[in-house]
Amino acid sequence: MGSSFPAYLGRRLLWTLPTLFLVSLMVFVLMRLVPGDPALLILGDSATPEQLADLHAQFGLDRPIPMQFMLWLGKMLQGDLGHSITSGEAVLPLLLERFQVSAVIVLVAVALAALLAVPAGLLAAWKQNSVLDTMVVAAATFFLSIPSFWLGLLLLLFVGLKLGLVPVVGYVPFSEDWRSALSFLILPTITLALIELGILTRMARASAVEVLRLEYVTHARAKGLSERRVLLRHVLPNAFAPTWTMIGLVLGNLLGGIAVLETVFTLPGLGRLLVDAIFARDYPVVQGCLLFTAAVYVLVNLVVDLCYPLFDPRVSAS
Repeated sequence: MGSSFPAYLGRRLLWTLPTLFLVSLMVFVLMRLVPGDPALLILGDSATPEQLADLHAQFGLDRPIPMQFMLWLGKMLQGDLGHSITSGEAVLPLLLERFQVSAVIVLVAVALAALLAVPAGLLAAWKQNSVLDTMVVAAATFFLSIPSFWLGLLLLLFVGLKLGLVPVVGYVPFSEDWRSALSFLILPTITLALIELGILTRMARASAVEVLRLEYVTHARAKGLSERRVLLRHVLPNAFAPTWTMIGLVLGNLLGGIAVLETVFTLPGLGRLLVDAIFARDYPVVQGCLLFTAAVYVLVNLVVDLCYPLFDPRVSAS
């Protein structure tokens, strides 16, 4: 990458700014298009017009929409995402607290899936059109086809209720008892790992099949190198680059779409916070959740792009 890396990093960071601005604008506009008055939801149907007006003024909902957006954007640039309309809590600390639960599940699940998928895809490509290849592809397709909530319910039923190996409902923060916290995260982590195992295995296999057809692999075999050395030294490094890209996309998608699984396992994560805030018309929390998720997604993809030259020497940051 050489001396061009700082310039490349600067350009990539610069491009994230308009992306986050457009996301914040779309989120703000879409939230204002959602029917329903959050003040009415808080005060109830018996609220008087004077009470509604006071609450609108308290949260700035009586101001013009462009002014509301500019005020929110200015506070956001200072690290202030506002306060929840329903609970009064500061949004940013609330997001960071809930994000810890989601991040642990997603990171561990994707790591487990990658550790299993890459060797499985490599072996399947090496034994292409064999019984092993058919079994790996069939298993990957099976896991890829299962809805995450359905698999989660099955694990809850058999592992949690029938076998009683892990608790079924509830959650304990890591700060109180990390062992109990891990026990509540085992099933959702396994669920996500199995779901993502399918797509990562198929990607790893497709990349390895393509690399195995290249001339330098044939040359390495002609030199008398063992199949093990050919696979580990020549095929794996070059086939892993596309899989690494897919891992980054999976991470970003899971962090933004884990709401269903957190609802199934009753976990207080970022996804469930977003769902609850949408039903409550809690504008600051919804906006904060969506913007935070978008920022994490952009950051994950930035890290993936910056690491790409490490896995594929043919790619530079120039």
